[in-house]
Amino acid sequence: MRFDRFLALLFVYLGAATLCLAVTVPETTMKIRVASYNVEFSRSATPEQIGEMFRPYNLDIIGFDEAPNGDWTARVGKILGMQHSFVGKISSANHKDKYKTILSRTPLDLTAEYGLTGRGWNPASVVKAVTKIDGVPFAFYSLHLCKSGANDGHAHSLATEVLPNETTERVIVVGDFNNKIGDAAMATIQHAGFKPTWSDLKIDVSSNFTYNAQKPNQSLGVIDHILYNRLSGGKATDGGIIELDTPLSDHKPIWAEIAFPRRINNGSRRLKPDSDQPEEDGKSDPVNKN
Repeated sequence: MRFDRFLALLFVYLGAATLCLAVTVPETTMKIRVASYNVEFSRSATPEQIGEMFRPYNLDIIGFDEAPNGDWTARVGKILGMQHSFVGKISSANHKDKYKTILSRTPLDLTAEYGLTGRGWNPASVVKAVTKIDGVPFAFYSLHLCKSGANDGHAHSLATEVLPNETTERVIVVGDFNNKIGDAAMATIQHAGFKPTWSDLKIDVSSNFTYNAQKPNQSLGVIDHILYNRLSGGKATDGGIIELDTPLSDHKPIWAEIAFPRRINNGSRRLKPDSDQPEEDGKSDPVNKN
């Protein structure tokens, strides 16, 4: 009888110990769900309609470009239960209501906007914020660039003057790049240590397009992208171009789920262009920083 009681107590103890381990041992990776959308100054849809469109994707953070000023981004967030937003002050090409904004489920810190220089329409900019998701910090950039070459446009300014300054270990860059993967401008950003999610997802962007959603016969290919820094050890596990029966903008929205390791052994170093060697941080001055 005593032996039976001993065995029963032993099984209870082992079960409790197993449950305790299951609760206390943290996962080695975590996932973040992001999206990007050029909303064409909300000409074809209200912020509430755009929020409803994004609802099924359970997003953590969204980058908008060509977004209206004021509370437009916050109104999208109200639909999605995302309470934190940042709106830049530079409207693309000085057009009305073409701002870059960030909408987040978690609080935003170190918000800033950086002016980008180069050929083509100006001014251009990228907005940035740092947020913690499940205790892990991420730097998130939302941008709108003009099409350019390898070293004469906004992409070169981004890759050589802004991104090298980032010290957060996990970095995500999204937006309307106005360049396709394979263009010299995108190669400049990739050589700075960033990888498009299309590569992980095995999506053939040469046979797809994100512009023009409303006039497919005027397609310019996939010019909207989500990238992350390679040294973060991240990998896109899901995502793609969101196809809508009725387009809400002249661009198509895009999204991705990216898995990141919780621990990064190589720190926040950057890569030199066309090299796998680390590079010292550069310098860049934000035009608007909160």
